[in-house]
Amino acid sequence: MRVSPLFLALLAVTVAGGFLATMNSAFLYTTGVVLIVLGGWASSLCLHEFGHAITAFRGGDHSVRAKGYLTLDPRHYTDPVVSLLLPILFVLIGGIPLPGGAVWINHTALRSKKDEATVSLAGPLTNLLIGIGLTASIATITMPPVLGAGLSYLAFLQVIAFVLNILPVPGLDGYGAIEPWLSFRARELGEKARPWAPLGIILILFVIPGAGYVFFNVAFGLFDAVGGTAELAGLGDSVFRFWE
Repeated sequence: MRVSPLFLALLAVTVAGGFLATMNSAFLYTTGVVLIVLGGWASSLCLHEFGHAITAFRGGDHSVRAKGYLTLDPRHYTDPVVSLLLPILFVLIGGIPLPGGAVWINHTALRSKKDEATVSLAGPLTNLLIGIGLTASIATITMPPVLGAGLSYLAFLQVIAFVLNILPVPGLDGYGAIEPWLSFRARELGEKARPWAPLGIILILFVIPGAGYVFFNVAFGLFDAVGGTAELAGLGDSVFRFWE
């Protein structure tokens, strides 16, 4: 159950980004914000999956330890392309944190339907807690504006990830939380929709007029509720996507 050196390396990249974000050079602080966001987002993907795994372990599925899920090693959270590279690519393109990896839980080992629901909710709640922790640190610690902006944008991505993952759509954690109480027929249909439904949600947000507006309004409302500042997150976004 030791922490993976790869996860520690991701944290080190994020910390290095924080240091660079305090520099006066535009090149250095821009590089710093990019490292904060990418390193921090990759780290949060690992923590999201760890949240699922540790909750499953406590709920009765001890197989997650043998699978390496409790080490925070990104290599254990399914395919590295699907788990890390695609979510990071979506952040770069449109600022929408696509759900990343997955841990395979032995649901028959869990003690109750409540445990199954808790396992599903643990991932997005981890993102929300990270977002709250970041906004709290920005509010209480005096820091250079660019550093605060980078951390604020990272916090906003955590809130978006929570809102997206909590949707009751097959393949997302919100659906996993209600699935144990659904009928057999409903669960069968959900299983068929699981492979493509999350990407369908992303397409809806990009293609259907007004869908993205409503989604981001909800995300900004929650971000404001946990102490975030939209203007600071917007600054972090503009520095991060410097090519636009």
